[in-house]
Amino acid sequence: MDVKRARSRYIYRFGQAQAEGDGSMGEELGGKGASLAGMTRLGLPVPAGFTISTRACRFYLEHGTMPPSLEEELESALGWLELEQAQRLGGEKDPLLLSVRSGASISMPGMMDTILNVGINDANIDGLAAKHQNLTFALDSYRRLLQMFGSVVLQIPKHVFDQASERASLGSQEASLKQQVASFQQLIEHRSGKAFPMDPRAQLRQAVVAVFESWNNERARHYRRIHETPENGGTAVTVQAMVFGNYGVNSGTGVGFTRNPSTGEKAMFAEFLANAQGEDIVAGIRTPMPIAELERTMPRVYRKLRTVTSRLEAHYRDVQDFEFTVQNGELFLLQTRAAKRSPLAKLRSAVEMAEEGLISRTEALLRVTPSDLEEVLSPQLDLRSAELQAIAKGLPASPGSAVGRVALTADRAVELAGKDKQSPIILVPRDKRR
Repeated sequence: MDVKRARSRYIYRFGQAQAEGDGSMGEELGGKGASLAGMTRLGLPVPAGFTISTRACRFYLEHGTMPPSLEEELESALGWLELEQAQRLGGEKDPLLLSVRSGASISMPGMMDTILNVGINDANIDGLAAKHQNLTFALDSYRRLLQMFGSVVLQIPKHVFDQASERASLGSQEASLKQQVASFQQLIEHRSGKAFPMDPRAQLRQAVVAVFESWNNERARHYRRIHETPENGGTAVTVQAMVFGNYGVNSGTGVGFTRNPSTGEKAMFAEFLANAQGEDIVAGIRTPMPIAELERTMPRVYRKLRTVTSRLEAHYRDVQDFEFTVQNGELFLLQTRAAKRSPLAKLRSAVEMAEEGLISRTEALLRVTPSDLEEVLSPQLDLRSAELQAIAKGLPASPGSAVGRVALTADRAVELAGKDKQSPIILVPRDKRR
């Protein structure tokens, strides 16, 4: 590779078990991009795509414009991806659709933005439906793009789209989706003063800029402040050929851990949503099912997932947190990273991995901090006690127990914390799936 070209490079490709980057390039490709390159090199089922480096993001944030050479690199990468997929971005009969996702070098789960199904427009929606013989799928994908593009790129509040969806909920599913698509297009034009862009390349460029800018959104800034993360790292952007979990009953999306993140037990701990896209789990739109549902409905896919994730854990020599999609009975991996877990789980997994020969005893000792041991040895809540009476239930954001004042919204939590810095605050937001 030419040295001068390598120094100015902003885009790295991955596809068909070949990747221009690798798993060690987290600073350049972000955690997501590096993991995708690493999994591709392992020959695992990863949709083809490319990653725009964190360096491009830092340039954009500093100068307010894209690096001069990025446009040419982006066109070249798109041309390559079209050949890989035998599809064309903007094609009318079998369009290439893209996911555009963030990926910082330091894990910041859920803090930055994602846009899925980039590339759909009025001219190819019928071709997409005909290709897959499923108009409901095509319309569902289009309305998802319109909602994500409107809320992420154009900063239209999400609740506005939710209200429009509720108004369009009458009639058949197909009729409702058609109404939502039309309603979302009108809403975007009314709120932003501009029509939704029908040019797929314009959709992609605006989506990439929006992901870059999400590095400085309020959620991400708060996260970095709390975790004392550097402000100048920037995010990479991974552009990938879409795989569709919303394809039907033999499709879906899921997230999981190679071992239980609360107890450390050596057993896959995961959730699955049939006929859904990944953002449905993240956004809390629907309640996921235990992974046993995938084992029951798609046993072949479940067995392959077990095999693939065990291989990931052995390769990275650590508990993995993974994301996957099933399209029409075919498994695809979308991400893997070292899993965040409770002190008890860290202790147990370190001991057992040393016993299994995955890591040395010295490395096992170094993985457990004094504060982890202090927490494991501290008094625990005995859930078997007959004196305890539950007054509410929900889904925990993290394992463990806590004592403090309850805040029902994020704004209220910030307000309470500002008034009394000594009293812990517990955020208990409403579960939208209930």
